[in-house]
Amino acid sequence: MSADAKSIELAIAAGQAAKSKKATEVIALDVSERLVLTDMFVLATGNSDRQVRAIVDAVDEAMTKAGLKLLRREGLAQAHWVLLDYGLLVVHVQQEDDRQFYALERLWADAPLVEVPDPEEPAAQTDSPAPSSPAAQASEPVSPLDLIGEDDS
Repeated sequence: MSADAKSIELAIAAGQAAKSKKATEVIALDVSERLVLTDMFVLATGNSDRQVRAIVDAVDEAMTKAGLKLLRREGLAQAHWVLLDYGLLVVHVQQEDDRQFYALERLWADAPLVEVPDPEEPAAQTDSPAPSSPAAQASEPVSPLDLIGEDDS
């Protein structure tokens, strides 16, 4: 059983909030079949302590607006790897060195990837199936490993 539509929607909102602060390598992973503690991971990269903090603030604001309560925040003082736990969703904001060293997308390579569109892009076209619909799930899954080395431009 994969993550429910609400968890996926929240992960996309968190990813878009991170992208609004120029986070790079933003991905969402459906870990619901692998973990009992959460449904989704969102991974994002910042270039500096200041940017990591700005990304964390934007994500926290978006999740608060969505009605989620922050259960735990770890790592904000150092701002190299900040973890935000909202229960259904865990957000990891890391600086580039930490992202490469810990390689969470490799650790969770078997978790289905959920695309996070840029905030200025429309969420979905009316004639295409929703990401959680059976028609969309019938397409071939994407692995986070497919994104390694891709250029976002």
